[in-house]
Amino acid sequence: MDAQLVSFIAALRQAGVRVSLAEGEDAARALSQLPILEREPFLFALRASLSKTRHDQAVFDQLFPLYFWGEGQPFQKPAEDLSEDEKNQLRQGLEQLAAMGFEVRESLQRKWAALLAQLMAGEAFSPAQLREMSERIGLHRAEDFRQRSWFARRLERQAGLSRLAPLLQQLRQALEDQGMDPLTIERIMDQLDENAAGLVEQLSRYVGWRLSDQAKTRPSQPEAEILDQPFWRLREEEEEHIRETMRLLVARIRTRASLRQKRARKGQPDPRKTLRVNLRYGGVPFQLVRRRRQLQPSLVLLCDVSTSVRHCAEYLLTMIYELQDQVRRTRSYVYIHDLHDISEALKAAPAQQALAQVLAENRPGYYSTDLGNGLQRFEREHMRWLDARTTLIFLGDGRNNYNDPNLAVIREMHQKVRRLYWFVPESRQQWGSGDSDIGRYARHADGVFPVLTLRQMAQAVDRIWIDGYGAKE
Repeated sequence: MDAQLVSFIAALRQAGVRVSLAEGEDAARALSQLPILEREPFLFALRASLSKTRHDQAVFDQLFPLYFWGEGQPFQKPAEDLSEDEKNQLRQGLEQLAAMGFEVRESLQRKWAALLAQLMAGEAFSPAQLREMSERIGLHRAEDFRQRSWFARRLERQAGLSRLAPLLQQLRQALEDQGMDPLTIERIMDQLDENAAGLVEQLSRYVGWRLSDQAKTRPSQPEAEILDQPFWRLREEEEEHIRETMRLLVARIRTRASLRQKRARKGQPDPRKTLRVNLRYGGVPFQLVRRRRQLQPSLVLLCDVSTSVRHCAEYLLTMIYELQDQVRRTRSYVYIHDLHDISEALKAAPAQQALAQVLAENRPGYYSTDLGNGLQRFEREHMRWLDARTTLIFLGDGRNNYNDPNLAVIREMHQKVRRLYWFVPESRQQWGSGDSDIGRYARHADGVFPVLTLRQMAQAVDRIWIDGYGAKE
């Protein structure tokens, strides 16, 4: 059981579920206290120990039957309770069916005859049969658990199950020709249908187990490729993989942020306040006062959604949206030639849906970016959201098409906030070239980070939590 649990945890991790060593040990301890033959307590104990989110639970529910209690319903033996006369009728019916031929080539006739004999005997596919059929359909080369349904259908066709219905209908006709009682025929056909469903379920479980087992030994190179691929090279067909990679990145950032908060919960000793509080005791420090720090930041984001940096803005907004439990307050804005507040739109719908709507309403133009104009609007209408606890993040390449960069507003913003960062989705070699004002903006920033890839963006976002967030000192 221990080896099976270890294998199951490895499959969960490969499928994207974060399971720590401590959580694996918790699961093992929980199982040691339970009667192993009772399925529900066993299932609930593992689920509580190993899955934390809805996504985790969905993956858990997919993989659990592949490793525990995956035998399915027992197979029926249709000929077992028949009388001698009925057995003779059944044997003659099968002989009649074989004599009919199946109007297909000989190899298929042999396959269907063998499958029908297996159904009548109530036998599952043997390991040798499963290996042989899976080799023929190339299951050993499969790379993704999401291909499970497709390979299961291919395996059903390879076993002959996908064309079973006409064969069973011919058998029904042959039994009727032999004069078998209609109720007995119905019972036999029902049991054969149940056996066929059991074989289909067995194939599906086998495909799932093989894909899961192969994934555990496959290096996670695709994630690394996605992480280090420049945004402009990411393709639309990789969207699902990108979202999964971002989910893992967010989970890692959240874990690190939570650990930092836990370590800093007590705060650092404050000598000045300690002495003041202990004046009542003649200055003897009976009560130790600590300097509390607010580790959850207030964020204000201004994101360029022009053509050159549009996807990068979408990824950053998605990442920050998914980290809302680590943020005290967030205000989000997008700009091209003007500034738009999207904070309420992001709260009104799921992240993916809300961002799709925002980007649809703010279509990219060509050579129309004007951050200076957007800064003027922010100064008039939104400056109240900046204070000494706020971290202000600009995402953009700082290109203004030779318009006024409005540096005076940037200076005022920098004075108001705790930190001001620039995330620049452009290589350093291009900073300051042409109409780029990023060098001028950078003079009024606490940090400028290149974010050309998902890995760089995650590192830049993680930096926000590394700094800590108290009032500006």
